[in-house]
Amino acid sequence: MPDSSTGNTGNTGNTGNTENTGSTAGTESTAGTARPSRRTVLAATAGVTTALAAGGTAHAAGASAASPGSPASPDDRKLRALISRMTLEEKVGQLFVMRVYGHSATDPDQADIDANLKEIGVRTAAELLEKYRVGGIIYFAWAHNTRDPHQIAGLSNGIQKASLGLPRGLPVLISTDQEHGIVARVGEPATLFPGAMAIGAGGSRSDARTLGRIAGRELRALGIRQDYAPVADVNVNPANPVIGVRSFGSEPGAVAAMVAAEVSGFQQSGVAATAKHFPGHGDTAVDSHTGFPVITHSREQWERLDAPPFRAAIAAGIDSIMTAHLMVPALDGSEDPATLSHPILTGILREELGYDGVVVTDSLGMEGVRTKYGDDRVPVLALKAGVDQLLNPPSLDVAWNAVLKAVQDGELTEERLDESILRVLRLKAKLGLFKDPYVSPGGVDRTVGTRAHLAAADRIAERTTTLLVNEGRLLPLSRRSRPKLLVVGADPASPSGTTGPPTGVLARALTELGFTATALSTGTAPSAATIAGAVAAARDADAVVVGTYNVSAASSQRTLVEQLLATGRPVVAVAIRNPYDVAHLPAVPACLATYSWTDVELRAAARVIAGKAEPRGKLPVPVQRADDPATVLYPVGHGLTY
Repeated sequence: MPDSSTGNTGNTGNTGNTENTGSTAGTESTAGTARPSRRTVLAATAGVTTALAAGGTAHAAGASAASPGSPASPDDRKLRALISRMTLEEKVGQLFVMRVYGHSATDPDQADIDANLKEIGVRTAAELLEKYRVGGIIYFAWAHNTRDPHQIAGLSNGIQKASLGLPRGLPVLISTDQEHGIVARVGEPATLFPGAMAIGAGGSRSDARTLGRIAGRELRALGIRQDYAPVADVNVNPANPVIGVRSFGSEPGAVAAMVAAEVSGFQQSGVAATAKHFPGHGDTAVDSHTGFPVITHSREQWERLDAPPFRAAIAAGIDSIMTAHLMVPALDGSEDPATLSHPILTGILREELGYDGVVVTDSLGMEGVRTKYGDDRVPVLALKAGVDQLLNPPSLDVAWNAVLKAVQDGELTEERLDESILRVLRLKAKLGLFKDPYVSPGGVDRTVGTRAHLAAADRIAERTTTLLVNEGRLLPLSRRSRPKLLVVGADPASPSGTTGPPTGVLARALTELGFTATALSTGTAPSAATIAGAVAAARDADAVVVGTYNVSAASSQRTLVEQLLATGRPVVAVAIRNPYDVAHLPAVPACLATYSWTDVELRAAARVIAGKAEPRGKLPVPVQRADDPATVLYPVGHGLTY
């Protein structure tokens, strides 16, 4: 989530670093943006050795020796010296991570200038940094931040140049939601992997680690050093409208293993992973973007179901954890959302679990956090609860001024701000942003969407495709006996950066494999006329492939499948999002689950249908009967092979 979801990440070394580290004085041209050289950046913070005065709040149990109030390491002394030089206004700004419209830090399109003026009161990213001194910026495709790799790299460099050019300027921590699967902000030609539930179906920690390592390397090459992934929620509720296939599965131990592995991969790449959404968003039927979910788990259930992936992430050295905008009465009886809960964020996350890294909110524009308090109170209460980064408030001016006033009025102490700023600066230092925040065109070309990376994504996708039903060994289809295929079904909007639509991607992939495949979009709610057209087309085909999307008892997608079956043509269903679709299609002779409709997963499904790859995935969630939800139709671990 904002995802910050939106959501939907570290390494002190330079593994996977493709940045230009030249030390020529003056400026260099990088990704189309003139920038200060590394020597200039280093000089800007050289000689900062004075430690902050003693004081500040001690950290929770398990904190490192370098936490505020304890003997400082040499690096901490330098960071505290930086903090001591900041004005109060600059300190407030460091706590915010904000959206901004445009492909360029200084010269966005007029429509993006207009959007920035309307929502933020500035024209450009550079003006945003100058006015509010924000510590982080989040990229979105819909904000036109992510057109293509070289543009993204140029935007990142422009942001860093603008921030470092300010008095006491600091590097910016640039973040995004690159979960893969259905949530991705950076699209092709970058490498796109299967989503979390698909990875859970593959069951390979090595694949999860590879995903994190490659995804992290590509993000770092673009100047993005914090990824709001992986999702650590355990999806125990099939009706969950906001997590679902973004989760690795329903088994806490299996989810924990995948989370730890993916975190390890990101750490190898030098990008900060972010486990989300604490204390767990897996058992809700309400979307926190639009409502205020309540998790009714007891404390014992939370410990058993929700906590293990977060414990695993912390044990793996996770750099940041994102909060959830939901209520958990068993953990805090105040009826506050977890994002604003001191008992949850400080009492449990910091003191009981021993976490001393960065805590970032989910987007503050989501309804789940705005239900009880106004937009001026939310950021103040989040900081009092133990948050370090305030993500994407609906009005930065309201939120920024509210935090400033809270300090001026004594509700928040400046030392409390310093505590969070130190955590954020530690993370920036760990990720190398003080040494060289810039990226190079050559690094982009050597890293983003390489043949090796794309091949790895294809191999992983093949291992995740799950064959749920295969009566009479209908699959694999033979291009000799059934050369002419009709591909029909739902065509939801494609996840960011994929080509789509799903029927078209499947038809093209099957045609490339030797079939003659025709695509016919029937949508997520086909009308009677649309169904009649698909049935007529099916009579001219040797077999029909139908993509289903979140089928329900009342869905006309069921009617489509039933009428296609009535033609006598073999029908292969491909559940392109939730594997639960199969429960509503009892008569279908063959059914695959892909867990997403991104190109990489659909191409893998086509190879499985054609027999060019064997289905290897196993269900990471149970599928209950549609007419009796208390009965499991297909258990965790179910998956057929050829």
